[in-house]
Amino acid sequence: MNKEIKTPYPNLLSNKEQLNTIKSQLLDPLAIDLINKVKWLEIKGFSRSKSELFPVVNCGKGPTILLLHGFDSCFLEFRRLVPLLSSSYQILIPDLYGFGFAPRAVEGKYNAENIVKFINQILLQPPGEKPIGIIGASMGGALAMEVARNNPKLINRLLLLSPAGLTGKRMKVPWPLDQIGVCILSNPYFRKKLCEKAFSNPKINVNEQEEQIASIHLKVPGWRSSLAAFARSGGVANYGYPLPSQPIKVLWGSEDNILTLDEKIASKELLKNNQEEIKNCGHLPHLEYPQLVADKWKDGI
Repeated sequence: MNKEIKTPYPNLLSNKEQLNTIKSQLLDPLAIDLINKVKWLEIKGFSRSKSELFPVVNCGKGPTILLLHGFDSCFLEFRRLVPLLSSSYQILIPDLYGFGFAPRAVEGKYNAENIVKFINQILLQPPGEKPIGIIGASMGGALAMEVARNNPKLINRLLLLSPAGLTGKRMKVPWPLDQIGVCILSNPYFRKKLCEKAFSNPKINVNEQEEQIASIHLKVPGWRSSLAAFARSGGVANYGYPLPSQPIKVLWGSEDNILTLDEKIASKELLKNNQEEIKNCGHLPHLEYPQLVADKWKDGI
């Protein structure tokens, strides 16, 4: 018999209960529909008991695509892309370890290495047609590169959307700067401005629905501590080299205000061929131009 886990957040709803409660408050019908497709899974090496489960969207039929979200985000980031792909593909979208609605253990080590190990375990979850393709957005793009290197026979191709963390060095954020950073990220005004910055035309693309989903996971137990720990670890950097052997296609937004110019130039030089810039697009092609992203995937590489 498994022992009951003692949580440092005894008076708060479980992540599953919290997500179900949030569902009734959501303004975006696509987000509600995607929550209904979530399965709660025990992940070997990360679930501390059979009752500690991780959320993974699992829907559709056909060849499998693993979708990896960006920093301080969740599976809802792909709400506009899933309906365009799920009729032809099986879709898997985990909330990455330490992010979204994933459970946070006090003793958890929230760093890039453990996130990659977590994704590798997701790939072993039955059922699922093999091989698997990956669509990675922002930080998820860099993680996709490492997962592809780890699984050369399992992963068959990659589509990277404004990938972040392909180049550069890890910059470990010491205490108390990690705590200050988390406080800034939790500030509603800053959160709104960050959401607006991610889009090419915030006056058109950012509304109450977008702002709600951008901050929807901030009340998850352990959000502050896991994000601070990730910052102290140095986050994700230099995950682009060496290039994995699988075919890679990259989509960049011409109006991306999240990536620095130096990072974007260095990443483009590293990736070489099969890159495309989307005009009038910010850091989130899958939210601004989901049909274009879906078509690029269906066209192959």
